[in-house]
Amino acid sequence: MEGQSVEALLAKAEQEEAEKLQRITVHKELELEFDLGNLLASDRNPPTVLRQAGPTPEAELRALARDNTQLLINQLWQLPTEGLEEANLSLPPSRLPEPTTRLPREKPLPRPRPLTRWQQFARIKGIRPKKKTNLVWDEVSGQWRRRWGYKRARDDTKEWLIEVPGSADPLEDQFAKRIQAKKERVAKNELNRLRNLARAHKMQLPSAAGLHPTGHQSKEELGRAMQVAKISTASVGRFQERLPKEKAPRGSGKKRKFQPLFGDFAAEKKNQLELLRVMNSKKPQLDVTRATNKQMREEDQEEAAKRRKMSQKGKRKGNRQGPGGKRKGGPPSQKGKRKGNLGGKMHSGPPGLGGKRKGGQHQGGKRRK
Repeated sequence: MEGQSVEALLAKAEQEEAEKLQRITVHKELELEFDLGNLLASDRNPPTVLRQAGPTPEAELRALARDNTQLLINQLWQLPTEGLEEANLSLPPSRLPEPTTRLPREKPLPRPRPLTRWQQFARIKGIRPKKKTNLVWDEVSGQWRRRWGYKRARDDTKEWLIEVPGSADPLEDQFAKRIQAKKERVAKNELNRLRNLARAHKMQLPSAAGLHPTGHQSKEELGRAMQVAKISTASVGRFQERLPKEKAPRGSGKKRKFQPLFGDFAAEKKNQLELLRVMNSKKPQLDVTRATNKQMREEDQEEAAKRRKMSQKGKRKGNRQGPGGKRKGGPPSQKGKRKGNLGGKMHSGPPGLGGKRKGGQHQGGKRRK
């Protein structure tokens, strides 16, 4: 019995080992094409198993995906690895080979950053930037420190005593002056950065007062700058004095007025109650003046349309020729006798355009007295 149990255990172990090897080893009629750089495996085998699966091939798809993934992992483990000789351990590959399949990008390629004004000038003049070391020797502290930033060398912000220059005001605060100068430098750098961005995107930055720094301004620019300066007050230029012949600016705007947060609670209560009464009223409020003006305007439009229609009708009747009669005010009829240069009696005067010519130079029809 003991011998049989041992043989059964050995057979079971061999069977489990064979199952493990079967899981790792996958046989394909056509070998897969691998792109290890993109972790891609292309299977060109015909899907005969999927055709035989029927309407629900989920299990077959899952098994096919598992086999292809196993083949991809086997290829990854065949790459050169970095191991630890002391621990006798092998690690997966740290670097993948270069990809061979070109995949489309999700976003377009980034455009090259446009050059700044100084970079353009340096390229024209052939100036090459000199690379500076990040660390410099600080004589005060006696050690190597950074050139810029926190704990930099020759940091003047840590000085507790500043010598007052001879030309400066002795009562002026030199510490505040140094802080203000730094703020101005930071603001100037930020302004230059924005100008570079605007120049790169071909945009024009408006100046503070609407004037160009060159000093050559037109009449319109000076007028616009003057209007901006006048309406830059708290009253939006309402109390600014005007010149004797100065015209009022157009579109100057109005200052909005808001009700105070703390004020007359009785007036606020009255306004709210009035609003509720209007909302709850079944009959809408009628503006008599507005309704009357609208009615009068519609009547005037109807009368004007009737007069226009009658005048057009009269013109059509005057230009139309009656049956068997003569056309008034136009060329002679083709049916009647043509008098003038084509048939009929010849007159000593110049030929007329229709009918007999009497007196003046009016052509066609009789002349009105």
